[in-house]
Amino acid sequence: MATQRIVVDPITRIEGHLRIESETDAEGLITQASSSGTMVRGIEIILRGRDPRDAWAFAQRICGVCTLVHGIASVRAVENALNYEIPANAQLIRNLMIGAQYVHDHVMHFYHLHALDWVDVVSALNADPKATSALAQSISSYPKSSPGYFSDVQKKLKTFVEGGQLGIFSNGYWGHPAYKLPAEANLMAVAHYLEALTWQRDVARLHTIFGGKNPHPNFLVGGTPAAISVHSEHQGKGKGPHYRGGMGATAVNMTGLRLVKEIIDEMRAFVDQVYVPDTLAIASFYKDWGTQGEGLGNFMTYGDFPAQGLDDPSTYLVPAGVILDRDLSTIHEVDLNAEDQIQEYVAHSWYKYKDGKEAGLHPYQGETEFDYTGPQPPYEHLDTAASYSWLKSPRWRGKAVEVGPLARVLMMYATGNPQAKELVDSTLRTLDLPVQALYSTLGRTAARTLETKIIVDAMDTWYNNLMANIKAGDVRTFNETKWDPSTWPKTAKGVGFMEAPRGALAHWIVIKDGKIDNYQAVVPSTWNAGPRDVQGQDGAYEAALAGHLLHDPKQPIEILRTIHSFDPCIACAVHVTDPDGEELVKVKVK
Repeated sequence: MATQRIVVDPITRIEGHLRIESETDAEGLITQASSSGTMVRGIEIILRGRDPRDAWAFAQRICGVCTLVHGIASVRAVENALNYEIPANAQLIRNLMIGAQYVHDHVMHFYHLHALDWVDVVSALNADPKATSALAQSISSYPKSSPGYFSDVQKKLKTFVEGGQLGIFSNGYWGHPAYKLPAEANLMAVAHYLEALTWQRDVARLHTIFGGKNPHPNFLVGGTPAAISVHSEHQGKGKGPHYRGGMGATAVNMTGLRLVKEIIDEMRAFVDQVYVPDTLAIASFYKDWGTQGEGLGNFMTYGDFPAQGLDDPSTYLVPAGVILDRDLSTIHEVDLNAEDQIQEYVAHSWYKYKDGKEAGLHPYQGETEFDYTGPQPPYEHLDTAASYSWLKSPRWRGKAVEVGPLARVLMMYATGNPQAKELVDSTLRTLDLPVQALYSTLGRTAARTLETKIIVDAMDTWYNNLMANIKAGDVRTFNETKWDPSTWPKTAKGVGFMEAPRGALAHWIVIKDGKIDNYQAVVPSTWNAGPRDVQGQDGAYEAALAGHLLHDPKQPIEILRTIHSFDPCIACAVHVTDPDGEELVKVKVK
């Protein structure tokens, strides 16, 4: 096999536009990979000059999937800048909403975006429904496990295939020798793929109860927009315009709060009975992937899910810190305000800084200036010696780091979280893998499942604490003390951070005379999918692909497996331009 350049553009089953170019040696081994976000970013420009209290509504539109997380990061940025405390109930409600986003997002990613890298859909036609039922019942108590159930799923799939209408299952590399699951496991996974489609509609209701709608639920600087009413069991019920499953025109009542509990129970049941067992079952056939796809070996978390407020990191469910070179014994401190810690570089990005392409800027001084004269997609090839991405290259103390579920689980494991330690150790025992297998494509996928279990269990605690506050007479969800801009300082700056499902997310804001002077968002997929920096350090995607052996360059499923293990969301990191490189929309600031 001659040396080749392998191009996957676009990477499918992700949110946004991502191109991966890989160079292979004569044996088909990837020696260098390049990650390119192929849409321009510009949301920060739209926010300049606006009221900071409105920023969340615009920032939420950074992505059509992670809408909640950008809203949370935005309101936290303003609250941090103004030293604005929020009530305990507001913090608990935000935890519940973020937790629901995690569970919903991770389940959807596993079944609808990533599982098809491991599950051969067409092979499921050869499965024995009785044997599939026996397999399913051997790993879980999930009630939908009868032979008749799997036979019905198989008949539906056969209709799709025979009619040439694979639909949602089209464009897969079905029959690729890299698929290792027996037909019965494939049929079980396909059935659960379809089950998750229905499941996700129901769990999204939690956001509508507290935020009025989903996607893009409502938020409020200083708390949450949902008042709590303990006076009416029936407010909001019926088919009127204000009905939102227990949320009335102005308040969440006890009916809505009981529905929240039902949704949490429903989420936990699916995670315990379907998601966790499926992950272990599928992983057992792909243990060789426990040695592939690590990359950097550096991991970072900002921390999240405080038991009290963000000002007390000791109460975070997910601690903050940096792990370097796999050393779990040393956790390095993260300071988002320190200008020598978080910096973004543009040496290989289609942006420019006033101080030159080699400069690094902390987000408080961040600039969003385009520097693009190249061809529009589809490219003939990337000019990787120059600029090749619409993503910047963020670094912590000059080092490339990975963010996301693996970073969080490693951080919880390293800092002694009992549940994380038990889940990780039991998973490694079940799969008969060493701890080193965590640092891999397989480990990244398993970590996402394990943290889903941790978070869905924690949601019970947050819910119970919220109900205890309400029963004690505390129904406050909003702090009015700093809502009036006349009380604000002339200048202020702050950072709103959180752990989004895909990793560490932060929005930095500079406020002058009551308006936004600068706004910069450094998102998880910028950390992971960004290009090489001025020192030539690979981004996380690029580093993770090096060393992969491609069985068939025309069907590079190995590339998809590792890239999908990060759950890319490129829309968070880049936005829209037209084919001539001109702005599509200009927003006037009044």
